[in-house]
Amino acid sequence: MSKSTRFLFVALVLGLGWAIRGHFGHERGAAWAGLLATLAVLLVSNRKDWMKRAPALVALGAIGWGVGGMMSYGIVVGYCRSVSFVNSTYGYAMLAIIGALWGFIGGGLFGLGLESSEKNKPKWPNLIVEMFTGGFLIWAFFIGKMEWFMTPPRHETWAACLGAAIALSWFLYRNKFPRALRVAAYSALGAGFGFAFGNFLQGLGSISGIAYNWWNVMEFTLGFFGGLGMVYAVITREWPKSIPPSKTANWISLTFIFIFIPLMIYFNSMSGERFVDLAKTLNILDAQQYASTQMLFAGLTLIPFFLIAVFIWNRFYSHPKKLKQIGIPALLLTTTIHYTLLSYIQKGMFYHPFSFKYSDSLYIFIVAIMFFMWYYLLRKNKELPKENAINETWKRWALFLGSLLAIIILFGLISSSINTGLPGAHNRF
Repeated sequence: MSKSTRFLFVALVLGLGWAIRGHFGHERGAAWAGLLATLAVLLVSNRKDWMKRAPALVALGAIGWGVGGMMSYGIVVGYCRSVSFVNSTYGYAMLAIIGALWGFIGGGLFGLGLESSEKNKPKWPNLIVEMFTGGFLIWAFFIGKMEWFMTPPRHETWAACLGAAIALSWFLYRNKFPRALRVAAYSALGAGFGFAFGNFLQGLGSISGIAYNWWNVMEFTLGFFGGLGMVYAVITREWPKSIPPSKTANWISLTFIFIFIPLMIYFNSMSGERFVDLAKTLNILDAQQYASTQMLFAGLTLIPFFLIAVFIWNRFYSHPKKLKQIGIPALLLTTTIHYTLLSYIQKGMFYHPFSFKYSDSLYIFIVAIMFFMWYYLLRKNKELPKENAINETWKRWALFLGSLLAIIILFGLISSSINTGLPGAHNRF
């Protein structure tokens, strides 16, 4: 099956995951989006040795993409809405940096899991300490000492993510994990561009006056292009044979991705207070009854979907061919449906009419497209033939970064020129 089909499939998966992430926010929502994307990459890669380690690899991807969830960017979006060219361009540039940090850590940790081999096993405790230390030191220097604030008056945890990303890149470089570093770089490039481009579309949509959830469009493009960068870096490289799977690591990871992450979503995004507020917005008379019903619906999904995932993994793990053809796709389908269902419940399922002005009304169509692609186009995919590695020179990356900078300046110029004053606009300078 063609590479372009594989690229599009993963891009749609992370695009959908990131759009849904907007309903839940923070690390928990980003982690679930990350696990969807990494499952999709494993599916299209068709590597049996990776599929036998799928839960552990997916957990790494979920943690990596989830780390960036601590960053705040609402004020930065407001800068993009400024009528000042300098402030608008600054906003787009900072969104690109935030998106790049998300993609770098997410792609880097996932890539490190993929590149782990018998000859070169990563020292995970060292990496954790280095990333934590790097995050603290960079935050202390830029924010505590230099006071280089990106998002005042909100928190500046972007600096901590920057320090963690620097530590991760140094770890990958000095320990000779070039493929993982490449995955991190392309994921960062895609997510950075996707975030800035998505907000540019949001601005144009708001100016047009068309009633739609343009914020969700911005989230979708971050995921779409971030997923595109990640799968491109994985598919276009030869990889060493993976380390043997660990049953203990796989079962711990299954619990993490199918119990812990959904529970974090439930306890942090399905509170009674949230549903009571939503009931008032929807003009529902008995708000308490509505909140109780929605919380019950959400809670009842947790155990069944976990048991389904356990059954799928236990049933197909010992059959590599069936794991590839049925097991991994079934896990992806299961968690995608669960994530989508929780997003509908969180937004008031059964209580507001179907309308295309609600972007979440389109989620089910994207899910259908994804699995139509898998069934008819990817189901019989074979391992990609070996190819000559692309020469990653500094000139190539200078061209990428220079082009991204030019695009950001163009976004700032157009936005500030046609903007007559959008709500939520802020000036940084």
